[in-house]
Amino acid sequence: MPVLHVNGISVPCTAILFDKDGTLLDLMEMWGTWAESVLRDMETQMALIGAGFTGGKNLLLGTVQDAKGRITGYDPGGPLPMATVEQTYGILAWQLYAAGVPWNDAIVRVMGIAKEAMNELRERRAARPLPGLLPFLEQCAQTSLRLGVVTSDESHTTAEHLEWLGISGYFSAVVTRDKVVKGKPAPEMAEAACRELGALPEETVVIGDSNADMQMGRGAGLRLAIGISSAEGAAEHLADADIVIRDFTQLAVSE
Repeated sequence: MPVLHVNGISVPCTAILFDKDGTLLDLMEMWGTWAESVLRDMETQMALIGAGFTGGKNLLLGTVQDAKGRITGYDPGGPLPMATVEQTYGILAWQLYAAGVPWNDAIVRVMGIAKEAMNELRERRAARPLPGLLPFLEQCAQTSLRLGVVTSDESHTTAEHLEWLGISGYFSAVVTRDKVVKGKPAPEMAEAACRELGALPEETVVIGDSNADMQMGRGAGLRLAIGISSAEGAAEHLADADIVIRDFTQLAVSE
């Protein structure tokens, strides 16, 4: 059985499940850019109806902006790293509804804004792997480890992002939000991935950047839940992680 080495600990396992955003790819590089575009267009919509954001712009998606409105950070426990597409639409549409726009019209406007922001991303292919990811995946490929992706994103965009990163071929299972009834932190995504990989939960490790990933892993009875947090000393949001790492350079595998 392959062995995962992390922080001086050796863990036998047959499979590893990876979250996508903030784990396989740099969340700020992709979704920070997307959020800037969405918030800019939302601000325009609100101005056209003579309204402002209820609760402040930074609370819409849990972002941190500088004086010029550029996103410089995000709340790791907020919507940007964890919300599904539907949840994000709801968060944004509620702002328009609270300002007097009928709910159906609010949803249509928000979907248009989100689509335009995604088109901008597709033009730039704004995806960057986390440090050490590509060498680690190649290490895994040299063993009998089975790899899967479990993400709150949808199938189409997930396939695009894995292609942009050039890592699609490493994964034998990709479980997205639209393939399950209950998303994270429920265990269903991890359970489905284990079935697809033919791996026992107790021999499977999950790696993710949110506590929803950790809770999913615990609920599914996985062997180990590894939290990843690039911010120095900022791991409070990963309360249910068994181990927290900075990036993939802290991991190694052997047969």
